[in-house]
Amino acid sequence: MLRLLPQTLINQIAAGEVVERPASAIKELIENSIDAGANRIDIRIEQGGKSYFSVIDNGKGMTKDELALAVERHATSKLPDDNLVNITFLGFRGEALPSIASVAKMKIVSRPQETTSGWMIEVEGGHKKDPVPAPATYGTAVEVRDLFYATPARLKFLKSEQSEQLAVREIVDRLAMCYPNISFSLENENKKLLSYPATDSLFDRVAMVIGHEFKDNALPIQTEYDGIKLAGFVGLPTYTRATSSDQYLYVNGRSVKDKVLLGAIRGAYQGLMGHGSDGYPVLALFLSVPCDQVDVNVSPAKTEVRFSDAGKIRGLLVASIRNVLAENGQKTATILNIGSLGSVEQTPSYVAPQKHSYSAPWPNYNFYKTVQKQESLNLSDSYSVKSEKSLLEPVVEQKLPPLGFAKAQIHKTYIVSQAEDAILIVDQHAAHERLTYEKMMQNFGDKPQTQLLLVPEIIDLKPEEVSLISARSEELKELGWIIEAFGSDCVAVRELPALLDKTDIKKTVQDLVDTLKTFDDTILLKDKMKDICARMACHGSVRAGRVLTIDEMNALLRQMESCGTSGQCIHGRPTYITLKLDDIEKMFGRK
Repeated sequence: MLRLLPQTLINQIAAGEVVERPASAIKELIENSIDAGANRIDIRIEQGGKSYFSVIDNGKGMTKDELALAVERHATSKLPDDNLVNITFLGFRGEALPSIASVAKMKIVSRPQETTSGWMIEVEGGHKKDPVPAPATYGTAVEVRDLFYATPARLKFLKSEQSEQLAVREIVDRLAMCYPNISFSLENENKKLLSYPATDSLFDRVAMVIGHEFKDNALPIQTEYDGIKLAGFVGLPTYTRATSSDQYLYVNGRSVKDKVLLGAIRGAYQGLMGHGSDGYPVLALFLSVPCDQVDVNVSPAKTEVRFSDAGKIRGLLVASIRNVLAENGQKTATILNIGSLGSVEQTPSYVAPQKHSYSAPWPNYNFYKTVQKQESLNLSDSYSVKSEKSLLEPVVEQKLPPLGFAKAQIHKTYIVSQAEDAILIVDQHAAHERLTYEKMMQNFGDKPQTQLLLVPEIIDLKPEEVSLISARSEELKELGWIIEAFGSDCVAVRELPALLDKTDIKKTVQDLVDTLKTFDDTILLKDKMKDICARMACHGSVRAGRVLTIDEMNALLRQMESCGTSGQCIHGRPTYITLKLDDIEKMFGRK
């Protein structure tokens, strides 16, 4: 029988679209605070937000009548002219407060700045009470308890307290980055998770969120074309992370995840870094697009947008990023050791016509290559290798091994080897990466060989990343890592797998953390051993740009011969190609 649904059930259905977890509800409340003109926003959570969270601001506040109306569906002050094209606020649907209140216990206390007293309203499971007078400071405080108590089936879809806390932290980070003039704080059960003071510098706020080393490895970008403005900071191609979590994209002040923008970023960095295996670029980009050229009303969560001319947006991003990278083509990440990557000659493949272009107003930061002594590879050689001098002479009697003898290294990346009836070209990084990976996988299950650091390596991390490492410390110990919390925002690395003793420890630990973030906290590390070993093997391997001796090249070839899977790297690409002598002679017309 056809019937109208009761209002409470309608609100609960709407809550399913808007409120997926505590983080999504907190996002809606913070956006309301930003729209209210607040310059200070404080967030508190308990049990990752599952049992309690609050958002307190010093915005313009609400009167008694506005407070009663705020918990009704589709009640908003953010569409004054009823024009869905001209949307200038973050929250405009009028669904957040009633949706949250329909599945939880909510209390709102608010006081407009021009009044001397405040008002409070309570809503439980969609049933609201009348507003009553209450002591309050200027602004609005929203408290939510027992999220999903009215729809308990949703509770089983929530993750652990730590996972929910990380999700809340990410939401606050993404909103705080775009509004540096607002101070943000986040506490979990009276423990400070973050505190971002207000600042006039966008770059300072970006560095607070991503990490202060980003300042030394980022390039400012600012362009305007046909009414569309692009500003922000892009990381050097040699400064990457294991996941795309540190790519921050904004459209008209709104944090978004848009396929057009992500595709443009991949296109801009194409040819300047590896195909995903070497990580993702780190960046923060802020687009300002005329309201009539972008639709932000695509999804209830408001994380997706649709552009009227996606091609123009993509062209602007690709051209702007590539131009900035090309102008700084000789710069490389300051945290890399020499031999990690050589300088890359960068030439933009696409340049969009620009009506207006001007220099970024941010300071001109200096970048430096680090120059350190190159360590020996210490590759064991299980095959008799002639000296470099004898290798340059024709081999007459000795039968060549399957992968031959190394003759030269070209472009500091490829080993040229002479086999019986062919010439081989070996990608030194891909080959050594495969060997390192196989050794790590073989050692797993037994007590791995470790390297004790005489002086522990202290690494700065975000507080939630320190908590993540601490929660996994016993499992990491099985992999050969002894990592301990060193304060709230640092870890101390005391031991690491012996295979990685020559690697960049800081970079490897950061990528390890990024990899752990992608795993559900209910998954054991041993069940994701291939992913973890692959990431560590990548950083524990000889890099492109590393000069090798003839002995080191031959030792690498001999190890490849003893590994049955050495023909391809851990990412599926070939480690070497073979040019048969017959084919070479045909190309030169000798056959």
